[in-house]
Formats: sequence, C-alpha cells, structure tokens
Amino acid sequence: MITAQPPSSQQEPRHAPVRWQQLWRDAIREPAELLDLLGLPQLASRVSATASIQFAMRVPRGFAARMRHGDPDDPLLRQVLPLDEEDRVVPGFDLDAVGDLDASGGAGILHKYEGRALLVATGSCAIHCRYCFRRHFPYGEQTAAAGQWRESLDYLAADPSISEVLLSGGDPLSLSTPKLAEFTDALARLPHVRRLRLHTRLPVVLPERVDAELLAWLSALPQRVVVVIHANHANEIDESVARAVARLRDAGATVLNQAVLLRGVNDSVPALADLSDRLFDAGVLPYYLHLLDRVAGSAHFEVPVDEAKQLHEMLSARLPGYLVPRLVREVAGAPAKLPA
Repeated sequence: MITAQPPSSQQEPRHAPVRWQQLWRDAIREPAELLDLLGLPQLASRVSATASIQFAMRVPRGFAARMRHGDPDDPLLRQVLPLDEEDRVVPGFDLDAVGDLDASGGAGILHKYEGRALLVATGSCAIHCRYCFRRHFPYGEQTAAAGQWRESLDYLAADPSISEVLLSGGDPLSLSTPKLAEFTDALARLPHVRRLRLHTRLPVVLPERVDAELLAWLSALPQRVVVVIHANHANEIDESVARAVARLRDAGATVLNQAVLLRGVNDSVPALADLSDRLFDAGVLPYYLHLLDRVAGSAHFEVPVDEAKQLHEMLSARLPGYLVPRLVREVAGAPAKLPA
C-alpha cells in the first residue's frame, strides 16, 4: 500500500499576475516585429512608413496572439497594420469625418444629441485601429480629464437636460481607476445624470484591464452603467474576453457591442453572423453595425452602402432579430445616428 505523503511545509511560490499597465507598455509598436511574429515578412513591402509615423502602430500582445500565423489576410491583422493604402488621397475622406469639432462644447465635451453629452476623456488607446475616425483628432486641445475634469463637470451641471454621459476617447479605460473615480465622484452630485456609458475597446484587446479595482468602482456607481465594447470579428473574442465581459455584467453593467463594417474584415454574412453568435455567447448584445466613417487614410476599408444594405438584409434573414445589430451611419449635424 502506498501511504499518503504529508503536505510539504514549503509552499510553491506564487507569482502575482501581470498588471494591465505592464501589458499596455509591452505592446507591439513596430510593424516588422508583428510581421515577424506572424511569419509574414513578405508584407513588409506594403507597410507605409508615413502612416506609421503619423498614426503609430500599437497592438497588445494578447490581441496579436489571436491572429492566424502565416495568414496575410487575417482580419485582426488587417485592422492594425499600417499599409501603403493609407497614403492615398481620396475625395470625400476628411480629417474630421463626423463633425466632432463643430459639436465641441470645449473641455473635451461633444454635445451632438439631445439629452446626451460625450466626453473625450483621453487620447490614449491600447490599440490603434487603422480606420479610427478620431485618428486626426486634436487631443492635446480637447481632453476632458485635463484639469481634474472641472470644465467638463461645470458644463454638465449647467445643463439639466443631460441625462446620460458618455465617456469615450481614445479609450476611457486607459485612464487609471482612481482618475475615473475622480470624475464619477463629482458626477454623483448631478442628479439629472442618470446613466453613464463607457465606450471602450479594452475589454476586447486588453481584457486584463477589467480588474478588481475597476469592478469595485463600477459596482459602487449610483448611475445605471452601460459598457459598449468594440469587436469587429469573432476571432477577437476568446475566453479571456468572455471572462472580462462576465465580470462587467456581474458588476451591474449592461454590455453592448458596436462594430464597423470593414472591407476584408467582416464584409460577409458568415463573418457577421459568427460575430453576433460569439458576442451573444459571451453575454454581449449586438448593438450597432456602423458604416465606415470616412476619415482620411481609411478608404480601403469602405463597403459601399448598397452592398452594406444587402449584407444586412441577408444577416436579418439568417439570425433572430435580437442578434442583428442596427446598420447605421453617422452624419455630421444629424440629430442621431441614421439608418443606413
């Protein structure tokens, strides 16, 4: 008979998990490094040095690990690699594609729609998506978190019609949790603000950001909280993302997704259906499918309106209604997102 051994008095050393800030700092910043990791050195000739300087590449390593090795058409890679197609000047593709600057109320506030105000909380993002409609935004002049949020809070306090505040960016979750709490502690003194919405890509590209400190902050907020994440392809959603979403839901947040219809990424019915299925399996409701905002440098991602409508009709025939996101476009000066 083999007798049981008593437990060792020496415990195995425990290693603290890597903090999200370190993972942020460890992001891939050079196209050559990313292509080498993926076994795609032949794509180096298509990388734009100009675009890489004007809007530098940044990709968290966890997101890069979800890309398919050796696949030059990988839909996640296409979203982040600065290609020479960005250098083309295309009429109708402008620096301010959605009229953000005309809607500015100062101090990083964009007040486009009745009852809602959006705060450009920061210019920082964990990932730089090549189709980003704010890739040319003057963050140095328009950041709500500067000055301890004072001007932004004064603006919100002066307008009792604002019942919902949106934190966007950049990515608001790139700010530290104490910095976010600095804002929401003051926001709690404005009873007319009943809802807080966070537009963030971090739970998808850097799910480690959804840590205990962030969840404690979310759980304590007096407002109803909506977290709108941003995933464009089913391959972006792995188990780490699903766990992050589950934690957000457990903290009381409603979690929605908005995607952008992108040529070479999700411009097929199977890709869109797989995205909706994977989102719902993770506890996320598909919310918006945006037509591309026509920002300079992104023309190669555009799907024509007629094709987009046809894709959406076929998606509606394939999926139950609650899994079909609304197909919308943003038009500068319009009172709301418009049906495509």
